[in-house]
Amino acid sequence: MKISKKTKLFLLSKLALALLIVFCFYFAVLTQSQKRQKIIGVSYMTMNNSFYQVLNEEVEKRVDARADKLIIRDPALDAQKQVNQINDFIKKGVSAIIINPVDGNNNKLIAILNKAHKKGIKIVVVDSQMADKAHVDATLLSDNYQAGVLCAKALMKKKKRANILLLEHYSAMSANDRIRGFTDTLFNKNYHVVGKLNTLGQSEYAYPAVLKRLKTQADFDTIMSLNDQAAVGAIAALDSQKVKQVGVYSVDGSANMKQLLLNNQNATATAAQSPKEMGKLAYKLTYDLLAGKSVKSKIKLPVHLITKDNIKNYNVTGWQ
Repeated sequence: MKISKKTKLFLLSKLALALLIVFCFYFAVLTQSQKRQKIIGVSYMTMNNSFYQVLNEEVEKRVDARADKLIIRDPALDAQKQVNQINDFIKKGVSAIIINPVDGNNNKLIAILNKAHKKGIKIVVVDSQMADKAHVDATLLSDNYQAGVLCAKALMKKKKRANILLLEHYSAMSANDRIRGFTDTLFNKNYHVVGKLNTLGQSEYAYPAVLKRLKTQADFDTIMSLNDQAAVGAIAALDSQKVKQVGVYSVDGSANMKQLLLNNQNATATAAQSPKEMGKLAYKLTYDLLAGKSVKSKIKLPVHLITKDNIKNYNVTGWQ
């Protein structure tokens, strides 16, 4: 049967119309999907710490499940670099920022977060806090002061007197809270702080600093470290000099420190926190804020002490 030219044109026009309708439908769906996609910017003080890697994994897998976008940045302990990253987040049009501040007192960081907040970007601070909280929607952190208290009580139970070397990170407010909880609890005059080292919470800084102290002024029998990373570096320094009578206390509950509690004489205790739980809650807080829900301005997560006496109750190959 021969189809007339007029019929062909009619059928082609119908086909073209159908294709146009299909194209418009998919374009509308795609556009709507793109409009719905949220962009979340995250910046942790350093990714050279498994705590933040695990925390971020919990956030990332949940953001990915929503088909939203997570932009991850590492300032590598550089406050100015973190300021630049936040500024870049603003330019990229993020809906929310999850930040672990390099320095919670840094005026430039406070100013750029304030700028982001004024543009309607939600701000969630994790594992530390900002000195100025006016521009922060929610702060999520472990009970850092209590972590220090737990370490001090463990020391007082173990030793009647001690000469203590503190490993600190002066610009990190969470680290300062841990050390303050520790020193506030040691009210007895038999416990003396004989030195302080700024290790930035990193093994590669703690190792040479403690090694130098051992060689020039070995006047301590106890170390209190702001975190496990620095504690691991300190223990390596002690081991290198075959020192076996220095008790090392710390905060985190990392796999490395838990393994040392099993196998190393100097490793004594760590006040454990949970990056997994913190990551889950950071995600929930962020999306609750984006949904217009009210949230608590500050949430503290509990910590607990892991020692040689109870280490066998814990998984030593990963975080809790």
